[in-house]
Amino acid sequence: MLTEIDFLDVVRLTPLIAIDLIVRDAEGRVLIGHRRNRPARGTWFVPGGRIHKDETLDAAFARIVDAELGMANSQRSAAHFEGVFEHHYSDNFAGEPDVSTHYIVLGYAIALTGAAPVGRFDQHSDYAWVTPAELLARDDVHENTKAYFR
Repeated sequence: MLTEIDFLDVVRLTPLIAIDLIVRDAEGRVLIGHRRNRPARGTWFVPGGRIHKDETLDAAFARIVDAELGMANSQRSAAHFEGVFEHHYSDNFAGEPDVSTHYIVLGYAIALTGAAPVGRFDQHSDYAWVTPAELLARDDVHENTKAYFR
C-alpha cells in the first residue's frame, strides 16, 4: 500500500487508471453521488474507483462494484463497456498546490433489475437517481460525468 506522500508523487508524475460505473435502474435513471473528496469535490459524479497495481480488470471491477454499490460478486462480463475516457482535474486528493490529477477511465454500464443497496458515504454525501436529460441539464453535475451521456 502506498503512503500518502508516495501516492501524491504518483498523481504528480503519471495518469491514474480507473473504472467508472454508469448505473441505470429499471426506469432508465442514472445513479450519481455528491462527492466529498478531491478531485471534483462538491459535484455530482457517477460511482467509480482506481485500479490498483497488479489488480486484474475483472478483480478491480468486482471490488469497485462491491465498494461503491454494495453488490458482491459482480462480473465485468455482465457490464457493457462504454469506452475509454480522459478526466483532467486542476487539483488532487491532498489539496497540494500545483499538482493536477489525470485519469484514464474505463466506463462500464450496469443495468440494475431490482433493488440494490447503493452508497458509499465516505466518498459521497448523498445519492440521487436522475434521467440522462436531467443530468445533462444540471450545473452541479461534473462535466466528466456528463461526457458519458453526450
